[in-house]
Amino acid sequence: MEGVVHTGTDTSAFRDCFSLAWKNPYVLRLAFSAGIGGLLFGYDTGVISGALLYIRDDFKSVDRETVLQETIVSMAVAGAIIGAAIGGWMNDRLGRKSTILVADSLFFIGAVIMASAPNPVLLIVGRVFVGLGVGMASMTSPLYISEASPTKIRGALVSTNGFLITGGQFLSYLINLAFTKAPGTWRWMLGIAGVPALVQCILILLLPESPRWLFRKGREEEAKAIIRKIYPAHEAESEIQALKESIEIELQENGASEKLSITKLLQTKTVRRGLLAGVGLQVFQQFVGINTVMYYSPTIVQLAGFASNQTALLLSLVTSGLNVFGSIVSIYFIDRTGRKKLMIFSLCGVINLPLSIICNYNSAGNTGTWDCMKCLKASSPDCGFCASATNKLWPGACLISNDTAKDLCHEEHRLWYTRGCPSHSGWFALIGLALYIIFFSPGMGTVPWIVNSEIYPLRYRGVCGGIAATANWISNLIVAQSFLSLTQALGTSWTFLIFGVISVVALLFVLICVPETKGLPIEEVEKMLERRALHFRFWESTSNPLQK
Repeated sequence: MEGVVHTGTDTSAFRDCFSLAWKNPYVLRLAFSAGIGGLLFGYDTGVISGALLYIRDDFKSVDRETVLQETIVSMAVAGAIIGAAIGGWMNDRLGRKSTILVADSLFFIGAVIMASAPNPVLLIVGRVFVGLGVGMASMTSPLYISEASPTKIRGALVSTNGFLITGGQFLSYLINLAFTKAPGTWRWMLGIAGVPALVQCILILLLPESPRWLFRKGREEEAKAIIRKIYPAHEAESEIQALKESIEIELQENGASEKLSITKLLQTKTVRRGLLAGVGLQVFQQFVGINTVMYYSPTIVQLAGFASNQTALLLSLVTSGLNVFGSIVSIYFIDRTGRKKLMIFSLCGVINLPLSIICNYNSAGNTGTWDCMKCLKASSPDCGFCASATNKLWPGACLISNDTAKDLCHEEHRLWYTRGCPSHSGWFALIGLALYIIFFSPGMGTVPWIVNSEIYPLRYRGVCGGIAATANWISNLIVAQSFLSLTQALGTSWTFLIFGVISVVALLFVLICVPETKGLPIEEVEKMLERRALHFRFWESTSNPLQK
């Protein structure tokens, strides 16, 4: 098994993955049950973007203060930073299963607090609890799936976690639309998130612990029984032997101590190289701007000139659906083309698309003679623009922004603008946004989580995964907390230009520093990292990447 890549990966992984539905449904049950953690991640990311529109209506302080809006969004991310950091330690000490159960409990508590919040402060507290759960689940779910998956289809199965992340985002927009007319609107949107957390709690209780974690803890018989249920009979024994040898070598090198020294960790060449690739991918995933789209999608739609909350949510649902489609594409290609090729294709598209968004927003904003632009930019920030009933592009009325003025404007069948102005080119900006999602989702949307679930040695897998997930959430926090402020200070065009430049740097990083792990048993990835630090060659087919 050592140094061998499974030869059937390129042609049959996708087919084999779905053939498990009737050949070995146990593996799919493991993957989808653990993947609900991704659903929670995605739902929280998407639901706040729509709920924020109605939170601003209920709490005027939130509507007036951009920083407060950013805080409501980003406090879940701040909680996720702590959750991911703690989750790395919990994964190694308590196991993958226990960590997922704790994450579900925290998420459920947060959902209840948010749904009943009487003021923005308690809403923020609920967001922190939800963030703690999301942070733990974001790193544990792909790790559990990776360790409980046959090598040949590991990438495809871990991609189901990415599919459920995007599926959760899509579901959140559907829920947002369903409750736009219901009393309490945003309370239902945020509170209903507790349901999948409860479902996962029940499902996880019925599943086993990760076999690799059990082996590491000396519970070999339990681990062997699980591996024999996961792998075909002719592969199970070789997998058990390879895992056993890996554990024995690790114990010879490091001893049986459970204590992990950060100094020792960074001095270990394979761990250091793995962290460079894993942490770098997580940071760039956020800094190319994806969560500005997911957290603020309806707000971006309104900036493009679509005033209605319902219209903004509906158009955001379309972009979210494209995100789901992209994650399905990832499941198909991840074990056929490999991780690295998929990310390069993804980033090449992402680099070009902010430029089209910039041009479209510039054309929308290059309208100094419009009364709307004068009203929103040259007047008090508490003013709103009531468009002409005949044509929304014609001059209208600039009024004090309050519920009375907005209701009067709507009663006259006129559109009310407070965060963007009507534009001829608004649709082009939305097309650019949709293309951005199509390119991002199959590669940079899912692959960083897959790479981080398989690139670290077993002894360090929990803590290194926690470090990488923490880096992801810190980067997420920076982007979420700064996006609206950047658009106000620099304008939408320059903000998206920054994302485009960072995408170029990300492409160079992937080309140089990220190894290809397609088709490698987890125990063999360490040997590859031991041999190479930089990874310039990536496109040619090879039967044994360890020899490169």
